[in-house]
Amino acid sequence: MNKTTKIIIAVVVVVAVIAVVAVVLTMGGKSTNGQTNLPEVNSVEDLTNLVSKVYEGVTVEIYNVETRDIDLTDSTIVKSYTGLENGENLEYAVVSEPMINAQAYSLIMAKVKDGVNANEVAKEMSEKIDTRKWICVTAKQLYATSSGNIVFLVMTDKEKATGVYESFKTLAGTIGEEYERTTEDDELPPDTDTGIAFPVPQ
Repeated sequence: MNKTTKIIIAVVVVVAVIAVVAVVLTMGGKSTNGQTNLPEVNSVEDLTNLVSKVYEGVTVEIYNVETRDIDLTDSTIVKSYTGLENGENLEYAVVSEPMINAQAYSLIMAKVKDGVNANEVAKEMSEKIDTRKWICVTAKQLYATSSGNIVFLVMTDKEKATGVYESFKTLAGTIGEEYERTTEDDELPPDTDTGIAFPVPQ
């Protein structure tokens, strides 16, 4: 091997190392199904406990919420809570919402199955979930992301959504891409039928 060839190889190696370092720095704490500080989730109970840990780090007040599991075999229920067409890519999922549905608040946390990209699921949920599902009230702010194999989404007013989301990010340590939606007003979508019948004056 002559001197010129050695120099070329050395230059290629240096360029490759610089490229790897640049990618790592660019990611800046982002991940898909890679590193996470979240505890391992092996059951619905583990996921429910993880939601409780998120709430422990929230400084704004969240009123009367209840966390329960989502039946992943029922596509109608899955779509109502997550926006996904079905639960085929999810291993477990829970929803945390007020016991009285007059409040526009919903937190979704799910564990994806092996081989499924959690961040892609978070993106799909953020795009498809109905922020007006309560009909008379609307979630003004939505945040979604992932950490390891866990998908996280919260939608409510700006202050609560930001507080809950920041608590999750702190707990997770490393997250994937972040997705955000903002709703500007509380107007009902066109042709919305509330199903509420009002008495006609006699």
